[in-house]
Amino acid sequence: MLPVTDFQKIGVGLAGFGVAFLFLGVLLFFDKGLLAIGNILFICGLAFVIGLERTFRFFFQRHKLKGTGFFLGGILVVLFGWPVVGMVVETYGFVLLFGGFLPVAVNFLRRVPVIGTILNLPGISMLVNKIGEPQGMV
Repeated sequence: MLPVTDFQKIGVGLAGFGVAFLFLGVLLFFDKGLLAIGNILFICGLAFVIGLERTFRFFFQRHKLKGTGFFLGGILVVLFGWPVVGMVVETYGFVLLFGGFLPVAVNFLRRVPVIGTILNLPGISMLVNKIGEPQGMV
């Protein structure tokens, strides 16, 4: 098992709080303050978990520059006061950046007891299968 440092534990907490603030911001009719705090906490948490250099290398790879532009641009749009437009732009960038990770996440969630049962329901299963298939595979 890999050792987990204190910085990584803090990073998981920051990223978790970031996701919670983003969820609350969307739930409370796109409150721009909560969305801005959530975005900042999520990125800080990611930097704590994988390190500053690896975070920088992840976001600024040549083939991920479009996703990075949309993701960071969406964050700026939220900060400038247009939360709905910013979240749409940011979500598109998030899918471009983390799209390769989605099949891994879906397969993991299928093994979680309650969530796996929900994901295997007839209507949801078709959508999850489409999301969960690896990109580039036919």
